[in-house]
Amino acid sequence: MRIVIAEDSGLLRQMLAEILTARGFTVTAEVASLPEVLQAVAADPPDVAVLDIRMPPTHRDEGLQAAERIRADHPSVGLLVLSHYAETSYAMRLLTAADQAVGYLVKDRVRDADRLVDAIKRVASGEVVVDPDVVQRVLTRPRTSDPLAPLLPVERQILALMAEGQSNGAIAGRLSYSLKTIEKRVTSISQKLGLPHPESHERAHVNLRVLAVLAYLRSTRPADPSV
Repeated sequence: MRIVIAEDSGLLRQMLAEILTARGFTVTAEVASLPEVLQAVAADPPDVAVLDIRMPPTHRDEGLQAAERIRADHPSVGLLVLSHYAETSYAMRLLTAADQAVGYLVKDRVRDADRLVDAIKRVASGEVVVDPDVVQRVLTRPRTSDPLAPLLPVERQILALMAEGQSNGAIAGRLSYSLKTIEKRVTSISQKLGLPHPESHERAHVNLRVLAVLAYLRSTRPADPSV
C-alpha cells in the first residue's frame, strides 16, 4: 500500500514513516505543507494520504483544505486526518467533504502502531474511521434538548461504537452480546432517531450509519455554542 505523509513536525513525520515502512507500507512522499502535499498527490496519487490538520502556510486548517481538494481531484485516494485535539467541528467538516474512505484520529493514537495501521487499512478499504474521543464529545455535549433521550443506556453504548465505524460483529464482541441482539438494537436505534435503515452490505452498512449518526447530531444545536 502506498502512502503520502503530510506533517509539519519533522520528528513526527519521521516516526510515521518509520512505523509504516516497518509494517510493509511504501511511503511515496514525506512533505510539510499544503502546497507540497497537493503537488505530491497530483504527481503520484497514493492509496492513502495521511494529513496533519494544521500545516504551513497558516497552521489553521490546511489538512482539511488538502482533504477537500484531494477528494475533489483524486476521489480514489483515502484520507486520514490527524489532529492534536478531538475537534468535533473539524471531524464533521471532513465527513461532509468525504463520505467514504476517510478517517479522523487524535495524534496520540499514532503512538499505537497497531491502531494507526488499522485505521489506514480501513480507510484504504473504503471505511470511515472516527476517533473515539470525537464520538464521546459529540454524544455527551450539553444541549437545549437531548436527541438521544429515547435511547436506552445500552443503545447509547452501541451508538457510540457505531459512530466510530465499528461493525455489528465488532460491537457484539466488545459488549459481549450476540450478533442477533446487536442487529435488533441497531434497528431500534435507527427507528428511534429516524435514521435511514442500514443497507445489507456490511461496509456500506457501517459507513451509512456513521455518517447518518454524525449528520443527525451535527444538525442539533448544543446549549453552549462553544462546545
